[in-house]
Amino acid sequence: MSSKSLIPVILSGGSGTRLWPLSRKLYPKQFIPLRNNTSLFQSTVERVLNLSNVDNILVICNDEHRFMAAEQLRQSGINQSEIILEPVGRSTAPAITIAAIHALSKNPDAHLLIIPADQIISDNDEFQLAIDTALKAVDSMLITFGIVPTRAETGFGYIKLNKTEKLDNQNVYKVEKFIEKPNLDTANKYFNDENYLWNSGIFLFHANAYLDEINTLQPEIFNVCQQAYTNSKKDLDFIRLDKKIFSNSPNISIDYAVMEKTSKAAVVPLECAWSDVGSWHALWESLDKDKYNNVMHGDVISLDCNGSYIHANNRLVTAVGVKDQIIIETSDAVLVAPRERAQEVKDIVNKLKENERDETDIHPKVYRPWGAYETIDIEDRFQVKRITVNPGQILSLQMHHHRAEHWIVVKGTAKVTRGEEQFLLSENESTYIPIGTKHRLENPGMIPLELIEVQSGTYLGEDDITRFEDLYGR
Repeated sequence: MSSKSLIPVILSGGSGTRLWPLSRKLYPKQFIPLRNNTSLFQSTVERVLNLSNVDNILVICNDEHRFMAAEQLRQSGINQSEIILEPVGRSTAPAITIAAIHALSKNPDAHLLIIPADQIISDNDEFQLAIDTALKAVDSMLITFGIVPTRAETGFGYIKLNKTEKLDNQNVYKVEKFIEKPNLDTANKYFNDENYLWNSGIFLFHANAYLDEINTLQPEIFNVCQQAYTNSKKDLDFIRLDKKIFSNSPNISIDYAVMEKTSKAAVVPLECAWSDVGSWHALWESLDKDKYNNVMHGDVISLDCNGSYIHANNRLVTAVGVKDQIIIETSDAVLVAPRERAQEVKDIVNKLKENERDETDIHPKVYRPWGAYETIDIEDRFQVKRITVNPGQILSLQMHHHRAEHWIVVKGTAKVTRGEEQFLLSENESTYIPIGTKHRLENPGMIPLELIEVQSGTYLGEDDITRFEDLYGR
Protein backbone atom coordinates (compact mmCIF):
# COMPACT_ATOMS: atom_id res chain seq x y z
CA MET A 1 0.00 0.00 0.00
CA SER A 2 1.34 3.43 -0.92
CA SER A 3 2.47 5.90 1.76
CA LYS A 4 1.44 8.89 -0.34
CA SER A 5 -1.05 11.14 1.42
CA LEU A 6 -4.32 11.77 -0.37
CA ILE A 7 -6.58 14.82 -0.29
CA PRO A 8 -10.17 13.90 -1.23
CA VAL A 9 -11.85 16.68 -3.22
CA ILE A 10 -15.63 16.27 -3.15
CA LEU A 11 -17.33 18.05 -6.05
CA SER A 12 -20.78 19.09 -4.90
CA GLY A 13 -21.92 21.67 -7.41
CA GLY A 14 -24.58 19.79 -9.38
CA SER A 15 -28.31 20.49 -9.43
CA GLY A 16 -29.64 17.00 -10.25
CA THR A 17 -32.48 18.10 -12.52
CA ARG A 18 -33.25 14.51 -13.63
CA LEU A 19 -34.36 13.74 -10.05
CA TRP A 20 -36.95 16.52 -9.99
CA PRO A 21 -39.28 17.12 -8.14
CA LEU A 22 -37.26 15.93 -5.12
CA SER A 23 -34.00 17.45 -6.35
CA ARG A 24 -34.12 21.19 -6.98
CA LYS A 25 -31.64 24.00 -7.43
CA LEU A 26 -31.61 25.06 -3.78
CA TYR A 27 -31.80 21.50 -2.42
CA PRO A 28 -30.11 19.20 -4.97
CA LYS A 29 -29.90 15.41 -4.98
CA GLN A 30 -26.52 15.10 -3.26
CA PHE A 31 -27.95 16.51 -0.01
CA ILE A 32 -31.18 14.47 -0.04
CA PRO A 33 -31.41 11.12 1.84
CA LEU A 34 -32.54 9.18 -1.23
CA ARG A 35 -31.52 5.67 -0.14
CA ASN A 36 -31.67 5.79 3.67
CA ASN A 37 -31.27 8.44 6.36
CA THR A 38 -27.86 9.41 4.95
CA SER A 39 -27.49 11.73 1.97
CA LEU A 40 -25.33 10.88 -1.05
CA PHE A 41 -22.97 13.67 0.07
CA GLN A 42 -22.58 12.12 3.52
CA SER A 43 -22.11 8.64 2.01
CA THR A 44 -19.31 10.03 -0.17
CA VAL A 45 -17.66 11.64 2.87
CA GLU A 46 -17.84 8.35 4.76
CA ARG A 47 -16.43 6.47 1.76
CA VAL A 48 -13.34 8.65 1.40
CA LEU A 49 -12.70 8.72 5.14
CA ASN A 50 -12.49 4.92 5.09
CA LEU A 51 -9.62 5.07 2.58
CA SER A 52 -6.01 4.80 3.72
CA ASN A 53 -3.66 7.81 3.89
CA VAL A 54 -6.44 10.41 3.71
CA ASP A 55 -5.68 13.99 4.64
CA ASN A 56 -8.14 16.81 5.22
CA ILE A 57 -11.32 16.68 3.10
CA LEU A 58 -11.85 19.54 0.65
CA VAL A 59 -15.38 20.31 -0.56
CA ILE A 60 -16.15 22.46 -3.60
CA CYS A 61 -19.78 23.59 -3.64
CA ASN A 62 -22.10 26.37 -4.75
CA ASP A 63 -22.48 29.40 -2.53
CA GLU A 64 -26.20 28.59 -2.18
CA HIS A 65 -25.44 25.17 -0.67
CA ARG A 66 -22.70 26.20 1.75
CA PHE A 67 -24.62 25.76 4.99
CA MET A 68 -26.15 22.43 3.92
CA ALA A 69 -22.66 21.09 3.18
CA ALA A 70 -21.28 22.41 6.48
CA GLU A 71 -24.21 21.02 8.49
CA GLN A 72 -24.03 17.58 6.88
CA LEU A 73 -20.28 17.46 7.52
CA ARG A 74 -21.01 18.34 11.16
CA GLN A 75 -23.67 15.63 11.37
CA SER A 76 -21.10 13.16 10.03
CA GLY A 77 -18.71 14.12 12.81
CA ILE A 78 -16.24 15.85 10.47
CA ASN A 79 -14.39 18.69 12.15
CA GLN A 80 -11.33 18.81 9.89
CA SER A 81 -12.53 19.91 6.45
CA GLU A 82 -12.45 22.92 4.18
CA ILE A 83 -15.21 24.27 1.93
CA ILE A 84 -14.48 26.42 -1.12
CA LEU A 85 -17.46 28.29 -2.54
CA GLU A 86 -18.02 28.72 -6.26
CA PRO A 87 -19.84 32.04 -6.79
CA VAL A 88 -21.10 30.73 -10.15
CA GLY A 89 -21.04 27.27 -11.71
CA ARG A 90 -18.27 26.75 -14.27
CA SER A 91 -18.26 22.91 -14.47
CA THR A 92 -15.51 20.61 -13.25
CA ALA A 93 -12.29 21.86 -14.91
CA PRO A 94 -12.23 25.24 -13.09
CA ALA A 95 -13.42 23.66 -9.82
CA ILE A 96 -10.61 21.08 -9.90
CA THR A 97 -8.09 23.78 -10.84
CA ILE A 98 -9.09 25.76 -7.75
CA ALA A 99 -8.79 22.60 -5.63
CA ALA A 100 -5.28 21.91 -6.96
CA ILE A 101 -4.12 25.49 -6.34
CA HIS A 102 -5.49 25.39 -2.80
CA ALA A 103 -4.00 21.96 -2.04
CA LEU A 104 -0.53 23.05 -3.19
CA SER A 105 -0.72 26.09 -0.92
CA LYS A 106 -0.97 23.61 1.98
CA ASN A 107 1.19 20.75 0.74
CA PRO A 108 3.68 20.87 -2.18
CA ASP A 109 3.33 17.09 -2.60
CA ALA A 110 -0.47 17.07 -2.68
CA HIS A 111 -2.22 14.14 -4.38
CA LEU A 112 -5.87 14.72 -5.14
CA LEU A 113 -8.72 12.23 -5.32
CA ILE A 114 -11.49 13.98 -7.24
CA ILE A 115 -14.88 12.42 -6.54
CA PRO A 116 -18.45 13.63 -7.22
CA ALA A 117 -20.74 13.95 -4.21
CA ASP A 118 -23.68 12.14 -5.82
CA GLN A 119 -22.47 8.63 -6.64
CA ILE A 120 -23.07 5.21 -5.11
CA ILE A 121 -20.13 2.78 -4.81
CA SER A 122 -21.00 -0.44 -3.05
CA ASP A 123 -17.64 -2.19 -2.58
CA ASN A 124 -15.23 -0.12 -0.52
CA ASP A 125 -12.52 -2.83 -0.61
CA GLU A 126 -12.44 -2.78 -4.42
CA PHE A 127 -12.42 1.01 -4.35
CA GLN A 128 -9.45 1.03 -1.96
CA LEU A 129 -7.61 -1.47 -4.17
CA ALA A 130 -8.16 0.72 -7.23
CA ILE A 131 -6.93 3.79 -5.34
CA ASP A 132 -3.77 1.96 -4.20
CA THR A 133 -3.13 0.85 -7.78
CA ALA A 134 -3.53 4.39 -9.10
CA LEU A 135 -1.23 5.87 -6.44
CA LYS A 136 1.66 3.74 -7.71
CA ALA A 137 1.49 5.41 -11.15
CA VAL A 138 0.03 8.79 -10.30
CA ASP A 139 3.15 10.99 -10.33
CA SER A 140 3.55 10.74 -14.09
CA MET A 141 -0.10 10.36 -15.15
CA LEU A 142 -3.58 11.83 -14.80
CA ILE A 143 -5.61 8.82 -13.76
CA THR A 144 -9.33 8.27 -14.07
CA PHE A 145 -11.34 5.25 -12.96
CA GLY A 146 -13.43 3.28 -15.43
CA ILE A 147 -16.30 1.17 -14.20
CA VAL A 148 -16.43 -2.34 -15.69
CA PRO A 149 -19.86 -2.37 -17.41
CA THR A 150 -22.57 -4.72 -16.16
CA ARG A 151 -24.98 -4.00 -19.03
CA ALA A 152 -25.36 -2.04 -22.25
CA GLU A 153 -25.97 1.50 -20.98
CA THR A 154 -26.86 4.58 -23.04
CA GLY A 155 -26.89 6.99 -20.10
CA PHE A 156 -23.12 6.99 -19.41
CA GLY A 157 -20.06 8.15 -21.27
CA TYR A 158 -17.37 5.56 -22.02
CA ILE A 159 -13.59 5.27 -21.87
CA LYS A 160 -11.74 3.12 -24.38
CA LEU A 161 -8.47 1.74 -23.08
CA ASN A 162 -5.77 -0.20 -24.86
CA LYS A 163 -4.98 -3.45 -23.04
CA THR A 164 -1.62 -3.61 -24.81
CA GLU A 165 -0.50 -0.34 -23.19
CA LYS A 166 -0.24 -1.41 -19.58
CA LEU A 167 1.81 0.87 -17.35
CA ASP A 168 4.50 -0.55 -15.04
CA ASN A 169 2.90 -4.01 -14.96
CA GLN A 170 0.04 -2.56 -12.93
CA ASN A 171 -3.67 -2.59 -13.66
CA VAL A 172 -3.24 0.87 -15.19
CA TYR A 173 -3.74 1.49 -18.91
CA LYS A 174 -3.29 4.38 -21.31
CA VAL A 175 -6.59 5.93 -22.40
CA GLU A 176 -7.20 5.60 -26.12
CA LYS A 177 -10.22 7.92 -26.17
CA PHE A 178 -13.25 9.24 -24.30
CA ILE A 179 -16.65 8.59 -25.88
CA GLU A 180 -19.98 10.38 -25.50
CA LYS A 181 -23.15 8.55 -24.47
CA PRO A 182 -23.84 5.98 -27.24
CA ASN A 183 -27.04 4.69 -28.79
CA LEU A 184 -28.26 1.22 -27.77
CA ASP A 185 -26.65 -0.69 -30.64
CA THR A 186 -23.28 0.91 -29.94
CA ALA A 187 -23.68 0.35 -26.19
CA ASN A 188 -24.24 -3.36 -26.85
CA LYS A 189 -20.99 -3.50 -28.84
CA TYR A 190 -19.13 -1.75 -26.02
CA PHE A 191 -20.59 -4.14 -23.44
CA ASN A 192 -19.15 -7.10 -25.35
CA ASP A 193 -15.71 -5.49 -25.72
CA GLU A 194 -13.45 -5.53 -22.64
CA ASN A 195 -11.66 -2.39 -23.83
CA TYR A 196 -14.65 -0.19 -22.96
CA LEU A 197 -15.44 1.09 -19.48
CA TRP A 198 -18.02 3.49 -18.07
CA ASN A 199 -16.67 6.97 -17.35
CA SER A 200 -17.02 7.40 -13.58
CA GLY A 201 -15.94 11.03 -13.29
CA ILE A 202 -13.48 10.04 -10.53
CA PHE A 203 -9.83 11.09 -10.90
CA LEU A 204 -6.51 10.84 -9.07
CA PHE A 205 -3.39 12.87 -9.79
CA HIS A 206 -0.62 14.94 -8.31
CA ALA A 207 -1.83 18.53 -8.03
CA ASN A 208 1.26 19.85 -9.86
CA ALA A 209 0.79 17.39 -12.73
CA TYR A 210 -2.78 18.53 -13.25
CA LEU A 211 -1.90 22.24 -13.06
CA ASP A 212 0.89 21.76 -15.59
CA GLU A 213 -1.60 20.25 -18.05
CA ILE A 214 -4.39 22.79 -17.46
CA ASN A 215 -1.86 25.61 -17.86
CA THR A 216 -0.65 24.12 -21.15
CA LEU A 217 -4.01 23.11 -22.59
CA GLN A 218 -6.33 25.74 -21.08
CA PRO A 219 -4.21 28.72 -19.93
CA GLU A 220 -7.28 30.96 -19.61
CA ILE A 221 -8.78 28.64 -16.99
CA PHE A 222 -5.48 28.42 -15.12
CA ASN A 223 -4.98 32.20 -15.05
CA VAL A 224 -8.55 33.02 -14.04
CA CYS A 225 -8.54 30.43 -11.26
CA GLN A 226 -5.16 31.59 -9.97
CA GLN A 227 -6.43 35.16 -9.75
CA ALA A 228 -9.81 34.18 -8.27
CA TYR A 229 -8.08 32.13 -5.58
CA THR A 230 -5.47 34.82 -4.84
CA ASN A 231 -8.32 37.29 -4.32
CA SER A 232 -10.48 34.90 -2.28
CA LYS A 233 -11.67 35.78 1.20
CA LYS A 234 -12.27 33.78 4.34
CA ASP A 235 -15.96 33.90 5.35
CA LEU A 236 -16.72 32.07 8.59
CA ASP A 237 -15.58 28.49 7.81
CA PHE A 238 -15.69 29.02 4.02
CA ILE A 239 -13.25 30.18 1.37
CA ARG A 240 -15.13 32.53 -0.94
CA LEU A 241 -13.66 32.97 -4.44
CA ASP A 242 -13.69 36.35 -6.13
CA LYS A 243 -16.97 36.34 -8.08
CA LYS A 244 -16.07 38.90 -10.73
CA ILE A 245 -12.83 37.13 -11.64
CA PHE A 246 -14.12 33.54 -11.42
CA SER A 247 -17.11 34.38 -13.64
CA ASN A 248 -14.66 34.96 -16.50
CA SER A 249 -13.57 31.32 -16.51
CA PRO A 250 -14.71 29.11 -19.42
CA ASN A 251 -17.53 26.75 -18.46
CA ILE A 252 -16.05 23.35 -19.33
CA SER A 253 -15.62 19.88 -17.86
CA ILE A 254 -12.28 18.27 -17.05
CA ASP A 255 -12.95 15.67 -19.76
CA TYR A 256 -13.22 18.25 -22.54
CA ALA A 257 -10.63 20.65 -21.13
CA VAL A 258 -7.86 18.21 -20.21
CA MET A 259 -8.46 14.46 -20.32
CA GLU A 260 -9.41 14.25 -24.01
CA LYS A 261 -6.37 16.33 -25.01
CA THR A 262 -3.55 15.25 -22.72
CA SER A 263 -1.06 12.49 -23.54
CA LYS A 264 -0.94 11.60 -19.84
CA ALA A 265 -4.47 10.17 -19.44
CA ALA A 266 -4.58 6.72 -17.85
CA VAL A 267 -7.37 4.58 -16.48
CA VAL A 268 -7.73 2.03 -13.70
CA PRO A 269 -10.64 -0.42 -14.15
CA LEU A 270 -12.97 -0.55 -11.15
CA GLU A 271 -15.24 -3.59 -10.87
CA CYS A 272 -18.00 -2.88 -8.36
CA ALA A 273 -21.64 -1.86 -8.18
CA TRP A 274 -21.63 1.82 -9.13
CA SER A 275 -24.24 4.42 -10.01
CA ASP A 276 -24.13 8.12 -10.70
CA VAL A 277 -27.82 8.31 -9.63
CA GLY A 278 -28.42 10.33 -12.77
CA SER A 279 -32.12 9.52 -13.12
CA TRP A 280 -35.06 7.94 -11.32
CA HIS A 281 -34.38 4.76 -13.30
CA ALA A 282 -30.77 4.70 -12.04
CA LEU A 283 -31.96 5.21 -8.46
CA TRP A 284 -34.53 2.39 -8.87
CA GLU A 285 -31.74 0.10 -10.11
CA SER A 286 -29.58 0.86 -7.05
CA LEU A 287 -32.26 0.08 -4.44
CA ASP A 288 -33.59 -3.16 -2.96
CA LYS A 289 -36.86 -4.22 -4.55
CA ASP A 290 -39.87 -6.20 -3.39
CA LYS A 291 -40.97 -9.50 -4.95
CA TYR A 292 -42.78 -7.57 -7.69
CA ASN A 293 -39.64 -5.63 -8.60
CA ASN A 294 -41.04 -2.41 -7.10
CA VAL A 295 -39.40 0.21 -4.92
CA MET A 296 -41.85 1.92 -2.57
CA HIS A 297 -40.98 4.86 -0.35
CA GLY A 298 -43.29 6.55 2.13
CA ASP A 299 -47.04 6.06 2.53
CA VAL A 300 -47.75 3.94 -0.56
CA ILE A 301 -50.46 1.33 -1.14
CA SER A 302 -50.31 -0.53 -4.43
CA LEU A 303 -52.23 -3.28 -6.16
CA ASP A 304 -50.95 -5.37 -9.07
CA CYS A 305 -47.96 -3.07 -9.74
CA ASN A 306 -44.66 -4.26 -11.19
CA GLY A 307 -41.22 -2.80 -11.87
CA SER A 308 -42.16 0.67 -10.59
CA TYR A 309 -40.65 3.29 -8.30
CA ILE A 310 -43.29 5.07 -6.20
CA HIS A 311 -42.17 7.77 -3.76
CA ALA A 312 -44.64 9.46 -1.42
CA ASN A 313 -43.10 12.42 0.32
CA ASN A 314 -46.10 14.06 2.02
CA ARG A 315 -49.36 12.22 1.28
CA LEU A 316 -50.80 8.78 0.74
CA VAL A 317 -50.10 7.59 -2.82
CA THR A 318 -52.09 4.68 -4.25
CA ALA A 319 -51.52 2.88 -7.54
CA VAL A 320 -53.33 0.09 -9.40
CA GLY A 321 -51.95 -1.95 -12.28
CA VAL A 322 -49.01 0.28 -13.18
CA LYS A 323 -45.94 -1.30 -14.73
CA ASP A 324 -42.41 0.12 -15.08
CA GLN A 325 -43.50 3.59 -13.98
CA ILE A 326 -41.97 6.40 -11.94
CA ILE A 327 -44.39 8.18 -9.58
CA ILE A 328 -42.92 10.90 -7.35
CA GLU A 329 -45.08 12.97 -5.00
CA THR A 330 -44.04 16.09 -3.09
CA SER A 331 -46.23 18.68 -1.38
CA ASP A 332 -46.28 20.93 -4.46
CA ALA A 333 -45.64 18.66 -7.47
CA VAL A 334 -46.24 15.13 -8.82
CA LEU A 335 -44.18 13.41 -11.52
CA VAL A 336 -45.46 10.42 -13.51
CA ALA A 337 -43.30 8.90 -16.26
CA PRO A 338 -42.38 5.54 -17.80
CA ARG A 339 -39.18 4.32 -16.18
CA GLU A 340 -37.50 3.96 -19.58
CA ARG A 341 -38.03 7.68 -20.24
CA ALA A 342 -36.64 8.85 -16.89
CA GLN A 343 -33.84 10.83 -18.61
CA GLU A 344 -36.49 13.13 -20.11
CA VAL A 345 -37.37 14.59 -16.72
CA LYS A 346 -34.74 17.23 -17.48
CA ASP A 347 -36.92 18.36 -20.40
CA ILE A 348 -39.84 18.90 -18.00
CA VAL A 349 -37.54 21.00 -15.82
CA ASN A 350 -36.53 23.07 -18.86
CA LYS A 351 -40.20 23.61 -19.72
CA LEU A 352 -40.90 24.76 -16.17
CA LYS A 353 -38.00 27.19 -16.43
CA GLU A 354 -39.38 28.56 -19.70
CA ASN A 355 -42.67 29.18 -17.90
CA GLU A 356 -40.75 30.86 -15.03
CA ARG A 357 -42.04 28.37 -12.46
CA ASP A 358 -40.15 28.49 -9.17
CA GLU A 359 -40.77 24.76 -8.55
CA THR A 360 -37.47 24.15 -10.37
CA ASP A 361 -35.54 26.02 -7.69
CA ILE A 362 -37.20 25.77 -4.31
CA HIS A 363 -39.17 23.34 -2.20
CA PRO A 364 -42.00 24.43 0.07
CA LYS A 365 -39.45 23.48 2.75
CA VAL A 366 -36.45 25.78 2.51
CA TYR A 367 -33.22 25.09 4.42
CA ARG A 368 -31.34 27.88 6.15
CA PRO A 369 -28.09 27.85 8.16
CA TRP A 370 -30.13 28.05 11.37
CA GLY A 371 -32.72 25.39 10.42
CA ALA A 372 -35.60 25.43 7.94
CA TYR A 373 -39.01 26.84 7.15
CA GLU A 374 -41.94 25.32 5.26
CA THR A 375 -44.84 27.17 3.68
CA ILE A 376 -48.12 25.60 4.84
CA ASP A 377 -50.60 28.03 3.29
CA ILE A 378 -50.41 31.26 1.30
CA GLU A 379 -52.98 33.76 -0.01
CA ASP A 380 -52.85 37.37 -1.21
CA ARG A 381 -52.41 39.00 2.21
CA PHE A 382 -51.34 36.20 4.56
CA GLN A 383 -48.93 33.30 4.72
CA VAL A 384 -48.50 30.47 7.23
CA LYS A 385 -45.10 28.86 7.81
CA ARG A 386 -43.72 26.15 10.04
CA ILE A 387 -40.28 27.22 11.29
CA THR A 388 -37.63 24.93 12.82
CA VAL A 389 -34.61 26.44 14.59
CA ASN A 390 -31.78 24.07 15.50
CA PRO A 391 -30.46 24.03 19.09
CA GLY A 392 -28.16 26.96 19.82
CA GLN A 393 -28.92 28.72 16.53
CA ILE A 394 -30.01 32.32 16.13
CA LEU A 395 -31.65 34.19 13.26
CA SER A 396 -30.54 37.63 12.11
CA LEU A 397 -31.70 40.81 13.83
CA GLN A 398 -34.11 42.03 11.17
CA MET A 399 -37.11 44.15 10.22
CA HIS A 400 -39.90 43.96 7.62
CA HIS A 401 -41.50 46.98 5.96
CA HIS A 402 -44.68 45.37 4.64
CA ARG A 403 -45.66 42.54 6.96
CA ALA A 404 -46.38 41.75 10.60
CA GLU A 405 -45.75 38.33 12.14
CA HIS A 406 -47.43 36.16 14.79
CA TRP A 407 -45.31 33.41 16.37
CA ILE A 408 -46.80 30.42 18.21
CA VAL A 409 -44.33 28.01 19.81
CA VAL A 410 -45.38 24.36 19.44
CA LYS A 411 -42.15 22.67 20.58
CA GLY A 412 -39.12 23.80 22.57
CA THR A 413 -38.26 27.24 23.91
CA ALA A 414 -37.82 30.49 21.98
CA LYS A 415 -35.77 33.50 23.01
CA VAL A 416 -37.38 36.53 21.34
CA THR A 417 -35.99 40.00 20.74
CA ARG A 418 -38.77 42.48 19.92
CA GLY A 419 -37.67 46.10 19.78
CA GLU A 420 -35.98 46.78 23.12
CA GLU A 421 -37.54 43.73 24.81
CA GLN A 422 -36.12 40.24 25.29
CA PHE A 423 -38.21 37.38 26.64
CA LEU A 424 -38.72 33.58 26.53
CA LEU A 425 -41.66 31.74 25.01
CA SER A 426 -42.52 28.13 25.90
CA GLU A 427 -44.83 25.66 24.18
CA ASN A 428 -48.35 27.01 23.51
CA GLU A 429 -47.21 30.61 24.08
CA SER A 430 -47.20 33.27 21.36
CA THR A 431 -46.13 36.80 20.49
CA TYR A 432 -46.76 39.46 17.82
CA ILE A 433 -44.15 41.38 15.78
CA PRO A 434 -45.61 44.63 14.36
CA ILE A 435 -44.57 46.00 10.95
CA GLY A 436 -41.29 47.93 11.13
CA THR A 437 -40.17 46.43 14.47
CA LYS A 438 -36.66 45.04 14.84
CA HIS A 439 -36.82 41.40 15.94
CA ARG A 440 -34.80 38.25 16.36
CA LEU A 441 -35.51 34.59 17.12
CA GLU A 442 -33.15 32.26 18.98
CA ASN A 443 -33.22 28.67 20.25
CA PRO A 444 -31.43 28.59 23.62
CA GLY A 445 -32.49 25.00 24.31
CA MET A 446 -31.17 21.50 23.65
CA ILE A 447 -33.98 20.34 21.31
CA PRO A 448 -35.19 21.83 18.01
CA LEU A 449 -37.50 24.82 18.36
CA GLU A 450 -40.65 24.56 16.25
CA LEU A 451 -43.14 27.36 15.80
CA ILE A 452 -45.96 28.42 13.53
CA GLU A 453 -45.53 31.84 11.94
CA VAL A 454 -48.51 33.71 10.51
CA GLN A 455 -47.50 36.61 8.27
CA SER A 456 -49.97 39.32 7.27
CA GLY A 457 -49.45 42.38 5.12
CA THR A 458 -49.49 43.89 1.65
CA TYR A 459 -46.29 42.11 0.50
CA LEU A 460 -44.99 38.75 1.75
CA GLY A 461 -41.87 38.22 -0.38
CA GLU A 462 -38.64 36.92 1.16
CA ASP A 463 -36.84 40.04 -0.08
CA ASP A 464 -38.80 42.26 2.35
CA ILE A 465 -36.07 42.05 4.94
CA THR A 466 -33.54 44.47 6.37
CA ARG A 467 -30.79 42.77 8.37
CA PHE A 468 -28.93 44.64 11.10
CA GLU A 469 -26.88 41.76 12.55
CA ASP A 470 -26.30 38.28 11.11
CA LEU A 471 -24.00 35.50 12.30
CA TYR A 472 -24.01 33.95 8.84
CA GLY A 473 -22.73 36.95 6.89
CA ARG A 474 -25.80 37.33 4.65
